[in-house]
Amino acid sequence: MNSKKITSLLKKVKTIAIVGASTNPQRDSYKVMEFLICYGYKVFPVNPNESNNMILNQKCYPNLHDIKEKIDMVDVFRSSKYVFNIAKEAVSINADILWMQEGVVNEDAADFAKKEGLIVIMNECPKKILEKSFK
Repeated sequence: MNSKKITSLLKKVKTIAIVGASTNPQRDSYKVMEFLICYGYKVFPVNPNESNNMILNQKCYPNLHDIKEKIDMVDVFRSSKYVFNIAKEAVSINADILWMQEGVVNEDAADFAKKEGLIVIMNECPKKILEKSFK
């Protein structure tokens, strides 16, 4: 999928779960989450080690199922080996998009999610794509 199509897709997204969110401002998940919030998205951090803590003034959840709102996009900042289980969880909550960050590639998870009707973006960063659209 080219970046224009991805940008168009991102304009339809309202809610994003950041799986692997961190409280550390130096981590990419924190920087991307901060950018997405500033860009106007409603963002839900997900990290069982940080559950019930706040990240960027947002309550952190232990898993996707505990979020009570419809999630449009699941943005994954976890190692590729964990993505298949995250894909199953994304399907079970009726997410629309499974997004794997730069360096995160899992073809089995992508195939599964696509077969279940999700749009899959792999090895990309929404922050970088949105920043390019500003230029």
